[in-house]
Amino acid sequence: MEQSGQRILWGVGTSRTLRAHWILAELELDYVTRPMTSRSGETSTDQYSHINPSQKIPTFQDGYFTLSESAAIVNYVATRYGQAFDLAPPTDPQQRALYDQWCFFVMMELDAHTLYVIRKHGDLSNIYGEAEQAIRTAREGFQKQANAAAKRLDQLGPYVLGARFSGADILLTSCLNGALRRSIELPDILHRYLERTTQRTAYYQAMRANQSV
Repeated sequence: MEQSGQRILWGVGTSRTLRAHWILAELELDYVTRPMTSRSGETSTDQYSHINPSQKIPTFQDGYFTLSESAAIVNYVATRYGQAFDLAPPTDPQQRALYDQWCFFVMMELDAHTLYVIRKHGDLSNIYGEAEQAIRTAREGFQKQANAAAKRLDQLGPYVLGARFSGADILLTSCLNGALRRSIELPDILHRYLERTTQRTAYYQAMRANQSV
């Protein structure tokens, strides 16, 4: 049985697990990694299914509190531990709404509606089937929404909330990197943005922690 006060992160090897490792690294928090990978069979064990019935990674345990969904983990960790590092989400209602807007935009328009469609019918076509038109439409959709993100960043910059790096930048960076891995063209503004976010020390630490070795 895990110790009640322990922080445990289940999952490595994906862009979504990277998000959780990254926020923990940004806040210099001690935690234990359970290095299970996606579609390895590890997520369907009785032990893990009890922790996360969705049988997905990542899952984060903070003592007796258990949380899944990478964006929720990023926001929870930032909210609970981020104040001293100026990484907590905004408390002003309008600024918090803008923060949430970015998070929902990234998770829906860039992740679920486009990148995941490409992954399902490209990388995982043996499971979900080939769908060339769906992939083509998803790539076009990503580019359209990436252009929208670039316009917003051009107005605010250098990060999504302006001068301050936040959890929303972790989410956006992970999706933009996913697009580059799939040779999706991005506006120059987003390339410059990625140069800033991926040069952070915590990003390199998270990349190492997220390796599925």
